[in-house]
Amino acid sequence: MGPRRKPRNALPGFRLTLAFTLLYLGLIVLFPLSALFLKTAGMSWDQFVQAVASPRALASYKLTFGAALVGAVVNVVFGTVLAWTLVRYTFPGRRIVDALVDLPFALPTAVSGIALTAVYSKNGWIGRFLEPMGVHVAFTPLGVAVALTFIGLPFVVRTLQPALLDLEPELEEAAATLGATRFATIRRVIVPAVTPAVVTGFAMALARALGEYGSVIFISGNMPLKTEISALLIVTKLDQFDYAGATAIAVVLLLASFGILLGINVFQRWTRRGVRRTE
Repeated sequence: MGPRRKPRNALPGFRLTLAFTLLYLGLIVLFPLSALFLKTAGMSWDQFVQAVASPRALASYKLTFGAALVGAVVNVVFGTVLAWTLVRYTFPGRRIVDALVDLPFALPTAVSGIALTAVYSKNGWIGRFLEPMGVHVAFTPLGVAVALTFIGLPFVVRTLQPALLDLEPELEEAAATLGATRFATIRRVIVPAVTPAVVTGFAMALARALGEYGSVIFISGNMPLKTEISALLIVTKLDQFDYAGATAIAVVLLLASFGILLGINVFQRWTRRGVRRTE
């Protein structure tokens, strides 16, 4: 028998495709991000600490990370229910509802911010009913959380839908046949299968919310130390020609987002190893 020939790939060889991959990532991702670190490296340690740990910066971190966390948690709860409904049930208008999930992707962030402000302001469609009850949304930290929930919903739903599609209903029927209660079926069958997707959607929504700007600045009111997010503080420092301070805060947000995404990859690798061990 002659030597076995390797299957021919449709794309060019590994070296050429790897070169294009590294070139593309370098030009689009690595070089611009490296410029942030190089600009920050020109600051002394005291200057860096003063820029990223000022009272105004710390207040913006607290609001940004807190509101992003709240929005991601809310999206995990209601996004899971929405994804389950779209996957498991057929009802009139299902395709319209499914398309509405992608609206935060399609809408310009400024349009989203204006729409949310118009709805939740004191005279808005929803705000006029909340104000008499003492619930103030527009121009408060709650409004920031609402905006970040709005833009993060598609990340949870679209990440969870494929996992639910792969979860065959026969598994739930088999569990019920063996005498499992609904709670036991959820805990032992559904939750283990969708947990990686839920965690991934949560982390992606959280990372996306950390850098959101357009949809927040309209509904937040942009009051320093109260409703000012970190992205707005960066823009403010750029308007004041404080480029070093702006890049220092940007580095903090970049490292936070990178840590979240790195955690996703570590968790996914850990879950894959667990699945292989059980097989």
